[in-house]
Amino acid sequence: MIPPDLATLLERSGLKPLLLCGRTLLPILQGGMGVGVSAHRLAGSVAAEGAVGTLSSVDLRRHHPDLMERTRGLGVGPAAKAAIDAANLEALEREVHAARRLSQGRGLLAMNVMRAVSDYVAYVKRSLQAGIDAIVVGAGLPLDLPDLASDHPTTALVPILSDARGVQLVLRKWERKKRMPDAVVLEHPRLAGGHLGAARVEDLNDPRFEFERVIPETLAVLRAAGIEKHTPIIAAGGIRSFDDVKRVVALGASAVQLGTPFAVTTECDAHPEFKRVLAEAREEDKIEFVSVAGLPARAVATPWLKAYLRAEPRLQAVAQVKQRCTKAFDCLAQCGLRDGKVGWGQFCIDQQLAAALKGDVKRGLFFTGRGALPFGAQIRSVRELLMRLLGGDAVAVAPEPQLLCHAP
Repeated sequence: MIPPDLATLLERSGLKPLLLCGRTLLPILQGGMGVGVSAHRLAGSVAAEGAVGTLSSVDLRRHHPDLMERTRGLGVGPAAKAAIDAANLEALEREVHAARRLSQGRGLLAMNVMRAVSDYVAYVKRSLQAGIDAIVVGAGLPLDLPDLASDHPTTALVPILSDARGVQLVLRKWERKKRMPDAVVLEHPRLAGGHLGAARVEDLNDPRFEFERVIPETLAVLRAAGIEKHTPIIAAGGIRSFDDVKRVVALGASAVQLGTPFAVTTECDAHPEFKRVLAEAREEDKIEFVSVAGLPARAVATPWLKAYLRAEPRLQAVAQVKQRCTKAFDCLAQCGLRDGKVGWGQFCIDQQLAAALKGDVKRGLFFTGRGALPFGAQIRSVRELLMRLLGGDAVAVAPEPQLLCHAP
């Protein structure tokens, strides 16, 4: 499953491979990033190197011109939402198959599905039908995931959580369904990008999230459940170097997950301007706020985000329930803008993330994690990033020719 040169580098690093789904993998996962940031090209390229590549399920139609044309000018209402949902499910299946071709049977392919999205159940089921190797769920507790995957016993089910209490709750609920997690991602809210696993922005620095505490506590929870040896812990958030990997592995993690460093690779599915914004962002340019999903989030302080945060008090003061989503998509099960939730974000997250995907610096929302990137402001390849994380010297190599558009 791992190319020979990377397998040699892994052996020299002193790290152990990740065992998941009966496969021997590099102990590195590429995190799911939407809208469309981690689609087939990134996920397939990561898997081709023997690691775990992850697609993000949300609004993948944006990589397919025919599906975008099909859903253009629909207006609003149930019929429009149904058409957009159908297009996204078709795009999801296309992306899984394209990633599979690109991976050439190596590594492992996962689908990240936010529990908070309105079409969560359909995304999970279509991913399973398309033959995805693993389902990774964050932005909410996936207590019903074993039921949704009951006909797919060999697909890995991986919840993303941030503290041992959340892990304990999931184990207790899943045990009743006769299925336990195949791995657990522990995501540090103070360091990760995008939506964060804390109730409030003020909670991001809570000591219970520190890897030095949460990894041993989670190991104890897994041990009490009798599944410690069969359930790898994957540390996520702020992992940027070989030393970071060694540190969390020494604490008891089996692997690491990274988002932003993979977002700035040549293979990432986003526009070059998207990559530039993330690569050049300084730590002081990264800010936390409350998303329309009601969760703390972290992003680059671009012109749109700074303007929104200045206007937020006024927008919060006039927040009210709307009859329907003004963009027809209804992407979230609960939306601060649509549902008039005071204290939640008051903007359309799909539109802002889609603008970022296209490299629109003025209008885009650019999620990012904390920490200096492995190659600074340089855009390098997936292979070079994996080499750097395994303790090897990432030498410059000519990237393989990349498709400029997504084929159906």
